[in-house]
Amino acid sequence: MTTSPLHSLDIRLLRYFAVVAQENNMSRAAQRLFMSQPPLSRHIRQLEERLGVTLFVRHTKGLTLTDEGQRVLDIIQPLLALQDKTYVALSQLGQTGTPSLRFGLTTAFEQGVFNLLEIELEARVGALNIARHGSPELVRQVRRGKLDAALVALPLETQGLTVIPLDRQEPLIAALPAHWPEAKADSLTLNLLNTRPLFWFKRERNPAFFDYTRDIFRRAGYSPNCIEEPLEHDVLLARIARGEGVSLFPASFAAIQRQGVVFRPLNNSPLRVQSGLIMLADNETRFGWLASVV
Repeated sequence: MTTSPLHSLDIRLLRYFAVVAQENNMSRAAQRLFMSQPPLSRHIRQLEERLGVTLFVRHTKGLTLTDEGQRVLDIIQPLLALQDKTYVALSQLGQTGTPSLRFGLTTAFEQGVFNLLEIELEARVGALNIARHGSPELVRQVRRGKLDAALVALPLETQGLTVIPLDRQEPLIAALPAHWPEAKADSLTLNLLNTRPLFWFKRERNPAFFDYTRDIFRRAGYSPNCIEEPLEHDVLLARIARGEGVSLFPASFAAIQRQGVVFRPLNNSPLRVQSGLIMLADNETRFGWLASVV
């Protein structure tokens, strides 16, 4: 039996550290872990004391991993992945007959487009559990083994996962206040909206999609004043209706009838959202059939 002073280290401290390292922000990490910030900060300090190293440099914009912190993260990631895989395997011990499926659906698309898919999945599996989140959160849950697979919006950072691009894709369209003069046009261009505030997300929420859209904005000569968008679509649409700004949505959201908001296509715009199926490589044998359904 080991006599290391770390043999009694609570593995939850390592999990907390990994989440903080991913977010580089204590507040966001606390939200992901469903805890308040002060106890999370205490846990990180406790881990630093146990390891005898400084894991983060604290500054006004958040946190930055130290070299020691990066080495600790590299060391513990295989352990955390093995823990997730072990829990999944244990949870499946008592399962017999038709398999169950824990499946994620991205909220990037209007949820009505998934009605037929959900019916098809319910007919194929013994028990279906659906989780609806933004695509980056679905990536995290698939990596941690909390979901067997997920349908996400691409482009997206998916390192370490199997990604199967799907045929479904939707152009981005403009959602704007009905009382704006631009709302009278049947279609728009990005240039016509250049003087209007744009509700948009911060890069840290989805770096791959942010960079994809920002490159298209630059080539189109589109450089709007951006306002951080609310996470909830209903809140965002309410603020658009009040005339606070415009936003860009996948075309399926045009099915939503919201007083004070109109949806207009963007002429000659290459902005697209493509769907993709993601899963751990270990799940390809069990859930590879999903690609023919979604």
